Amino acid sequence: MNTHKLIDGKATAARVLIQVREDVERLREQAIEPALAVILVGSDPASQVYVRNKILRAEEVGIRSLEHRLPADTSTEQLLILIARLNADRSIHGILLQLPLPAHIDELRALEAIAPDKDVDGFHSQNVGGLSQGRTVLAPCTPSGCLYLLEQTCGDLRGKHAVVIGRSNIVGKPMAALLLKADCSVTLLHSRSPDPQALCRQADIVIAAVGRPRLIDASWLKPGAVVIDVGINRIEDDGRSRLVGDVDFDSALAHVAAITPVPGGVGPMTIAFLMKNTVTAALAQHQAQRSQSEALCHSIY
Repeated sequence: MNTHKLIDGKATAARVLIQVREDVERLREQAIEPALAVILVGSDPASQVYVRNKILRAEEVGIRSLEHRLPADTSTEQLLILIARLNADRSIHGILLQLPLPAHIDELRALEAIAPDKDVDGFHSQNVGGLSQGRTVLAPCTPSGCLYLLEQTCGDLRGKHAVVIGRSNIVGKPMAALLLKADCSVTLLHSRSPDPQALCRQADIVIAAVGRPRLIDASWLKPGAVVIDVGINRIEDDGRSRLVGDVDFDSALAHVAAITPVPGGVGPMTIAFLMKNTVTAALAQHQAQRSQSEALCHSIY
């Protein structure tokens, strides 16, 4: 690794969380206690691990966390009732609905039911639309973490050509919007893109978020590119199960200027930015409530 840079997501996330902890302490000095409600429907093993990790990080930075575990047979209407109650609770600043949901639940209705100012995952259409317009909103955590890693690695992103591989609503599309806001030239590749390898080889920055293990090897990459690998794929390798990314790490390593490992790259950043979004939401809600109170006082007097 003398001539190539490994992008350490764990260390970078730890620095973000230190800043979040300091922000939480400042809010508490103003009698604001940031609080995150996490909803888990069913008993999906991976989701349980993710929720446990999110709650642990919240505790570490001083964010109050409330966990709502619902049985797998919970109906859409029952879930909406809980979300409405959390929306109305002024002591709750962020609501996270762990995905995926059981197949019988209307995922879109559930996500749209979360108040946009408490939507710390950034999935509500109001936040998605605001992001596409370049406004400051609660943006999805994984793309936000990726952008932060790029800024820390590359410095000024203006004028860079970024290729995003994958057009999901959770990563690909918001990632493209954030890169555009950072003044990159952005190409979004997907399953219908002609000759994707040739298009990818033009990129200064590659964000792989397609969900196919080791799809992107050195033949896809321009020498000196910076690669952010969002993929998390479990494979069997020499009789052992292990996690790999969408990028063939060993093939790409000698070819690139910097690359994230899997695991230990993007994953820690996602949780760090969930905490950051929760603090941002708490401050914004406090300011909005104060403005409403001041407006009411002016109208009375």
